[in-house]
Amino acid sequence: MRCPYCRHPDSRVVDSREADDGALIRRRRACPECGRRFTTVEEAILAIVKRSGVTEPFSRIKVMTGVRKACQGRPVDEDAIALLAQRVEEAVRARGAAEVPSHEVGLAILGPLRELDEVAYLRFASVYRAFDSLEDFEKEITELRSRHLPAGTPPLPGLPPELPAVRRRGAVRAPSS
Repeated sequence: MRCPYCRHPDSRVVDSREADDGALIRRRRACPECGRRFTTVEEAILAIVKRSGVTEPFSRIKVMTGVRKACQGRPVDEDAIALLAQRVEEAVRARGAAEVPSHEVGLAILGPLRELDEVAYLRFASVYRAFDSLEDFEKEITELRSRHLPAGTPPLPGLPPELPAVRRRGAVRAPSS
């Protein structure tokens, strides 16, 4: 690493520390020529390879923009969208590849978006998977319905489907015999 003070082409690493939950590495360096110290920050860049072959850095903001469009008019707040984008970035980075096809980013969005809002999921999936007929929508809706109970309410995690999921306040119980 070149010294920013005297432009000497070499420097010695004095200390290294992780920052930002391991996403960055801060290195304290010393120049053997002038003796001054300086800090460098290193970040692993995640590159997205688009269908055209063009490579660009991963952008959480682009993920949020796409999800926000799908959620337009839906009861989804900005914090939920930001959390979804963070989950997508973590999932993509967890693959461990320096370059990831844009198709995999889209797949990483679909799962969390389905959990967040099924209508927004259907909107996003229709664009992402290029639905071109009513049958495509019907197939996806059928798949979404198959994940729900016959009454149309999703089961609560950890409860068998036959148990009541919600007990209403003020509900009258039948007398026990």
